[in-house]
Amino acid sequence: MSRELVKDPLNIIICGVGGQGNILATELLASALVEKGYYATVGETYGASQRGGSVMSHVRISASTEYGVLIPLGQADIIVSFEPTDTLRVARDYANKSTLILTDSRPNYPLGVLIGEASYPSMDAIVAELEKLSGQVQVIEATNLAVEAGNSQAANILLMGALTALPSVPIDVADYNKVLEQRFSGKALELNLKVFKIGYEQIKQ
Repeated sequence: MSRELVKDPLNIIICGVGGQGNILATELLASALVEKGYYATVGETYGASQRGGSVMSHVRISASTEYGVLIPLGQADIIVSFEPTDTLRVARDYANKSTLILTDSRPNYPLGVLIGEASYPSMDAIVAELEKLSGQVQVIEATNLAVEAGNSQAANILLMGALTALPSVPIDVADYNKVLEQRFSGKALELNLKVFKIGYEQIKQ
């Protein structure tokens, strides 16, 4: 194994709104971990995902045992989120002072905001609260970078690249690329490999 688990279990939450691809990203992550010899327990909770509701995946990684599928409140080690206010919602329940948070900067405005019945908080305000709730916050221009690479919907794989670059995550680029190659082919594979690398490079080694 290229990296050792710094904590067992290592608890990761991947969250976003319906349609952002976090279930696929979670499946690929779990596949890479299992192929590497780890136990990776996955649990999911859904809001009204068809209408842009919240979707949250729990990934619990262990070298020796299979843990319960849901991470206890306040015990997420890493939160990866595809939507800023969703990041905040999840962090309020699951973050602690050592949690590391990766979040996309691009809002996905709910209907109430779009029709003027509600307001959306500023990114500065979101980050300020996240910093109080956690140990480290890194904002990544995931959707914008994915658009530049060729497809906004590849932001999920881009964020998985950033996650894989974290020293505490016990897989490397080759491990994740292997599962991408098993799942995709042709232009889709080419794009996903490209955005994964871009995401990986967003994290300062």
